[in-house]
Amino acid sequence: MSALPDRAGGIGEWMDTIVHQDCVEGMSQLPDQSVDLLIADPPYNLSKGGKWQWDRSVVLPGMGGAWAKMDETWDDMGLDDYFRFTYSWLTQAKRVVKPTGSLWVHGTYHNIGIINVVMQMLGIEIINEIVWFKRNAFPNLANRRLTASHETVLWAHTGGKKRRYLFNHQAVKDADFPEDSIKKPGRQLRTVWDIPNNKGRDELAHGTHPAQKPLRLLRRMLLISAAPGRLCVVPFAGVGSECVAALHRGLHFIGFETDASYLEIAKARLGAAKTASAPRPSFD
Repeated sequence: MSALPDRAGGIGEWMDTIVHQDCVEGMSQLPDQSVDLLIADPPYNLSKGGKWQWDRSVVLPGMGGAWAKMDETWDDMGLDDYFRFTYSWLTQAKRVVKPTGSLWVHGTYHNIGIINVVMQMLGIEIINEIVWFKRNAFPNLANRRLTASHETVLWAHTGGKKRRYLFNHQAVKDADFPEDSIKKPGRQLRTVWDIPNNKGRDELAHGTHPAQKPLRLLRRMLLISAAPGRLCVVPFAGVGSECVAALHRGLHFIGFETDASYLEIAKARLGAAKTASAPRPSFD
């Protein structure tokens, strides 16, 4: 793929890198309709209330590691601020994603309703709402509500009524996901995905992020809506999971991340992925 048109300087140099920059500022420098795929894992705005954690001092069946409730300053906004933040980055996302492209956005009940409303306001059509069932979710310690065992993923497009987005239907139908108790080879993929949240050793070797997604979840999104050689933009790159998955799939990518410590982890992961002869995660 050739370098992107130079809208505001330096865009070509961003190809296959993660840029240390706010995603709204970064995406504003990308040309209109220049992106084939966008995967966004924005702050869920859930770092509120008391602190909860578990240090493995008590054995909990199905739990393989320590756990702590999200408590990050970047994940705590007022409702008005979060709405404006969501509107801002989704406005840029709609502008840069091609009518033939797709958007994938992660969330929970804390933020997915706002994202849904803003998408409708901007004319971004939701293709599917996916329930990511996490069978190894952490138990509810307060015993005051049901145990949260899923997250939501919205698959959307910008192409209007023509609906020209790429969908690798046959490849997805034929796919075999051994860890998924719902999907069987030769059957259509449903909107409930049974994907454990544990990560492979190589996913954690260089450092972690509190909201890090497993590669096998991201690989499924790419199988559905991506083709080698195309461009994937990751507005909230974190430790680079989406970029690593894109690299494995043969896509180009541009990521944006404001936290320098996460950026260094992402660069280390990408370096390891580029030099690996067969980049496959090794699970416990």
